[in-house]
Amino acid sequence: MAARESVTQLMRLISSASCKCPHHSQKFSSALPGAHVCSSKHHATSAAPDSSSKEYAFEMAMSNIRYGEGVTQEVGMDLNNLGCKKVVLFTDEGIKATPIHSAVLDSLNKNNVNYDIYDRTRVEPSDKSFKDAIEFCRAGSYDGYLAVGGGSVMDTCKAANLYASKPDADFMDYVNAPIGKGLPVTHKVNPMLAIPTTSGTGSETTGVAVFDLEDMKAKTGIANRAIRPLLGIVDPLHTRYMPERVFAYSGFDVLCHALESYTALPFNERTPRPLDPKERPAYQGSNPISDIWSKHALRIVSKYFKRGVYNADDMEARSNMHLASTIAGIGFGNAGVHLCHGLSYPIAGMVRSFKPDGYVADHPTVPHGLSVVITSPQVFDFTAPACPERHLEGAELLGADITNAKRADAGKILADVMRGYMHDMKIEDGLKPLGYTTDDIPAMVEAVKPQTRVTKLSPREKTDDDIAMIFEKSMSVY
Repeated sequence: MAARESVTQLMRLISSASCKCPHHSQKFSSALPGAHVCSSKHHATSAAPDSSSKEYAFEMAMSNIRYGEGVTQEVGMDLNNLGCKKVVLFTDEGIKATPIHSAVLDSLNKNNVNYDIYDRTRVEPSDKSFKDAIEFCRAGSYDGYLAVGGGSVMDTCKAANLYASKPDADFMDYVNAPIGKGLPVTHKVNPMLAIPTTSGTGSETTGVAVFDLEDMKAKTGIANRAIRPLLGIVDPLHTRYMPERVFAYSGFDVLCHALESYTALPFNERTPRPLDPKERPAYQGSNPISDIWSKHALRIVSKYFKRGVYNADDMEARSNMHLASTIAGIGFGNAGVHLCHGLSYPIAGMVRSFKPDGYVADHPTVPHGLSVVITSPQVFDFTAPACPERHLEGAELLGADITNAKRADAGKILADVMRGYMHDMKIEDGLKPLGYTTDDIPAMVEAVKPQTRVTKLSPREKTDDDIAMIFEKSMSVY
């Protein structure tokens, strides 16, 4: 019923927002605040696109998704159906110690799949760990890729597939600009299947691979639709093996994916408009289709997040959060994220000594979901004036009563909601417990600057002083 209502809502939205001019069938002029009205310059069909003008379109791209208890048993058949002759299975030491690994191998062996295993995936991967995986795959000449694990495993597999498919590529060719060249992917990559084992990144749906660039002590990544998995096999049975802290931190990634994509700059306010459709970025800004996925993910989080954290046997809660991760992934994979993620990169990249419970890692690391959520109260307090209605609706979807709320209080209300969730899930009290002090803020601000791929989608213009203020106020949360 909920799915039917969502589809009906989308059809009504598109119908009511349709432009009446003969040159556009859908403008979404009433769907988003601040959306542009048809103007004569967009009707000059013979004119070349103006790269300085605002965007006028958005695209939706996602992996195929299969969801259900026990669907892991089908992966061997899938690889045979694709005609793969030699497959590389990406995983990590933590997954190898669980029944998940056995279930995957059982399917591969029963279906006579020829495979090798790459298990050196690094939790929170780096450029060095990516390169190690790339060299492994270049040597193996694989025609099929299978990732079984969390976001780190899936992202490493994406990168290995991308570069192994083009042996003469330099590593920085596809790394996001301005750090790398950000070249479009024009060569064919091999089919990749992904089986997520955590409920957070939504990486099984997206063409994004994130890593630490160790020399810069900052996170960056690769973003291109070409590297998204062909199929995401989402099996909720795997959530039984997630430790409490892993589930909590991962769940906050889901929450922030959904909130950031819903409050991101509207797609038709983004500049510049690309001169060629192939240059349209994966992260395009909030749009009517992504909105539906993001809002539904928030509803699921509100109902099931806390239950799933504290009761690993609550399969209803854990299954729904596993699905919410995929749902939010579809939303943000096309709309994008903004400041929570943009500010998370130096938090993770500059880590000195923090080691979280429940993670198999031999190095200091700030889990991605933790690095994202830790500034979220201050981020949403800052961005709320740009679109208070959306911030209030986000708070309501997460359980807040906004009956008598004022638009001017939207930021404070949503910030308090985030603090409440963080407190309930026992999240660390700000940046200080992660090992940071105010002396680190200038370097952290500098590390945010290259993250324009996401920070430019902030609905509110920001300065270096604004970013510094958010970091300073996030030293403690409660």
